[in-house]
Amino acid sequence: MIVLGINSVYHESAASCVIDGRIVSAAEEERFNRYKHGKAARIDNPHILPINAINFCLKDVNLDSEDIDIIAFSFDPKVREKSFEIDPITLAGDWGSIEGEKIFLSGLGQIKHSLNQALGDKAAEKLVWVSHHLAHAASAFFPSGLKEAAILVIDGIGENASSMMAYGNDNRLSILHEIQYPHSLGFLWEKLSRFLGFSEYDACKVMGLAAYGQSETLQEAFSQFAQITDKNFTLEKEILRFRVNEFEKLEALLGKRRKKNEPIEQRHKDIAASLQAFTSEVVLRLVEELYHLCPQENLCLAGGVALNCATNWLIKEKGPFKNIFIPTAPHDAGTAIGAALYAYHTRLGEQAARTTPQLSPYMGPKFTTEEILLAIEESGLTARRSEDSAIETADMVADGKVVTWFQGRMEFGPRALGNRSLLADPRYVTTRELLNQKVKHREDFRPFGPSVLAERAEQWFEIGRKSESLKYMLFTCPVRPEKREKIPAVIHVDGTARVQLVERELNPSYHRLISRFEQRTGVPVILNTSFNDSEPIVCSPKDAISTFNRMAIDALVMQDFIIERKK
Repeated sequence: MIVLGINSVYHESAASCVIDGRIVSAAEEERFNRYKHGKAARIDNPHILPINAINFCLKDVNLDSEDIDIIAFSFDPKVREKSFEIDPITLAGDWGSIEGEKIFLSGLGQIKHSLNQALGDKAAEKLVWVSHHLAHAASAFFPSGLKEAAILVIDGIGENASSMMAYGNDNRLSILHEIQYPHSLGFLWEKLSRFLGFSEYDACKVMGLAAYGQSETLQEAFSQFAQITDKNFTLEKEILRFRVNEFEKLEALLGKRRKKNEPIEQRHKDIAASLQAFTSEVVLRLVEELYHLCPQENLCLAGGVALNCATNWLIKEKGPFKNIFIPTAPHDAGTAIGAALYAYHTRLGEQAARTTPQLSPYMGPKFTTEEILLAIEESGLTARRSEDSAIETADMVADGKVVTWFQGRMEFGPRALGNRSLLADPRYVTTRELLNQKVKHREDFRPFGPSVLAERAEQWFEIGRKSESLKYMLFTCPVRPEKREKIPAVIHVDGTARVQLVERELNPSYHRLISRFEQRTGVPVILNTSFNDSEPIVCSPKDAISTFNRMAIDALVMQDFIIERKK
């Protein structure tokens, strides 16, 4: 059975292809159209499909649209109509209003037409709606390979719920409990990110800033709009006013809102710290309640909040579940995979094959030697062919150079995990300043993550409980005190690092590169950040060359071809 999975309702538009329960390809639309998040999360565009991602998924496995058995879409209009409530604090014609809801439902109704336009006149007949949070749950549970697991989904909003507790057993998912809007951790992060002068998509910046603050200083003010109960949490929508661009009531509690490019004060750091502390406490409380409802060993976590590495660490180490699994793309893009897997397992039931764990994040496009050479020729740059690009790259990094590493299939998810990466030497504190200011052009407080040989990780980091998801840069782990002075460029101010464990079996060339770096330096760790510059991560050789030309980096390595910047 061939299932095409699609996400395009809000943001992180994406597509996937699942064949007989196996994920064979997946990609985010932003990597092709070069528009961050694929498209704006507007009320009038849920029918704008990720056409480039869809075309890639089919072409990757030599399929025509006629070969598709099911098209699974990660949103259910019927659930939306049943659960939606009018929000009195909104703008006419926008999210939460009567007029806006009519526009939104009309857009959902146009999805069938969009499918027929893109994939042929009978495509809409294959459409299956999958509720948003069940798609999130499926994206974590089915690839995990676990026979049963408790499942927690936390994001901004699905059809109307902001969080869901569920139970996965074999081929079935059962909803145990839901938390409805406006009690949304995802929306709380979006609102406070904008309060702090960032965009609603900049939760990663606020997470980085949180380590510089003290949550205790604003505890009383924070409690006026965010409270924790015995089993749950509540948010005061009269203060937070999620769906309007108003901040006056927040300013009365937290002080004046920061505008973009204004200096960051200690107060702003304390707000970020308060948000992080609240999130960690709430999620741990939800995890404990889920364990009470579903007492067993395994927990699968999904939704945009599952990208919070500090909270993930707390769940892994302090939570009641022995094993935690988070997919490589827990955010909305991952629902393209989840919708496809849910439709497959629901359609076939007990006949559906439960596969072994599907743990590779490398599901996107790869490019031939001919395609790389053509891009180099068209750029006018000069490249040389290396006999061993992994060894040469490691040597360049060990010699203090900043190198971009473009190899094999592109990652699926928001992290660069060794195939579309920018690499640097972690041994010098000046590396971080150089990358933030001269290369990535971003805020100085933001940390960089380390990639470490999996077999050496325990020697350098306090890994704690094992998790397959340590391969995906989804946990911040404490750096061992005796190692901190050896890798200062990848240590955050709180002594932690967002670690990626690199296994030889999963990415042999990247593992070999880091192994060589260890031979040269005695350090089995390399600084790894995404290959981009205020844009989506590069996808194609053409993207790689374009970004290389704009960045202050020393070399671009694409497969075995090396382009070095002239001094």
